Amino acid sequence: MVNQLSPERLASMIDSGDSFSLIDTRPEDSYEGWRIHGAENVPFAPDDEVTDERLERIEAASNGDPIVAICGKGLTSTPFGFELEQHGYDDVAVVKGGMEDWSKVYEVAPVGTENEDLVVLQLQRRATGCLGYVVGSRAAESAVVVDPTRQTDRFKIVAEEAGLTIERVLDTHVHADHISGGPKLAAELDVPYHLGERASERGVEYDYEPFADGETIVLGDVELEALHTPGHTTEMVSYLVDGEALLTGDTLFVESVGRTELQFGDEDAANGAELLYESIHDTVLELPDETRIRPGHVSVTADNRYEVGSPGEPIGARLGDLRDDLELLGLDEDEFVARLVENTPEKPPNYERVIEINTGAEPPEDESEATELELGPNNCAA
Repeated sequence: MVNQLSPERLASMIDSGDSFSLIDTRPEDSYEGWRIHGAENVPFAPDDEVTDERLERIEAASNGDPIVAICGKGLTSTPFGFELEQHGYDDVAVVKGGMEDWSKVYEVAPVGTENEDLVVLQLQRRATGCLGYVVGSRAAESAVVVDPTRQTDRFKIVAEEAGLTIERVLDTHVHADHISGGPKLAAELDVPYHLGERASERGVEYDYEPFADGETIVLGDVELEALHTPGHTTEMVSYLVDGEALLTGDTLFVESVGRTELQFGDEDAANGAELLYESIHDTVLELPDETRIRPGHVSVTADNRYEVGSPGEPIGARLGDLRDDLELLGLDEDEFVARLVENTPEKPPNYERVIEINTGAEPPEDESEATELELGPNNCAA
């Protein structure tokens, strides 16, 4: 009998080091563009049969281990599993919802804090590297959410389990690689939605309350301060949490800095890079070395591995360590700008359409389009 696995169960099996063979039945181009680490590609369409050639590839890949099959949406992997059963394989499972549901797997990483009243929970969207936050006060039992993704229920559940009521929703900027859940979550909870005050220059049509540079939010004994850090985008805001952590959005990552041409365009990317250099050196690096950097993303490889850290462990770094170890932070301004402009990675797929959605100009046609736009890892790092 072909069993079904949830994508969450698959993640647990991978993290636990269980012995099994993961067979990806999608077409080769889809597999090459984005896949799970360790998966072997055996393309299989709905009207295909398991030929001798496919059996040889499966046998070589499985080496006698149980087989887990995954496809795009869970539609072709099931007949593939039945075909394997007919060829004598008796330990076969398929991943429910396929890579589409894999893209919605989350881990929650509690972040250690010095202030006993402060709660910081990092929500990691495993397949894309998107990082969102629930930040709150135990005493006040209240929280804000920063950079929520489209699966807003995840943030509601995490806050509720921590005994916190979400009072505000904040986006650090207009995202280009994934659809923000900020406006949706704020509307669902009937709470204010915030962007930086320069978001008006981006043509944002959602109702939002602007945050000016230096403006603060107080939750019990916890204070969040908005710091304008343009560069990746003009309206980018980082949030200093109680003086001990900085939620940097796409300004500064643990492994890189934000790219600048997604808003500014290739011709004006240098202007964005100059702004980013100033934000990093005049604002971020002016903070104490002990400040913990908590970014909005972690880079994810094509085979779905984190460039730094591991799923379920807090992604972040001490600012003093980044100052010493991250080469980009040691460059002078001309070198920094040249590096960002001349070494531009491949742009995120559909980024112009994603920006259009995140400004409220044109919502997604339906859930299917929204899901399709977000498949694959983020690519907002320089």
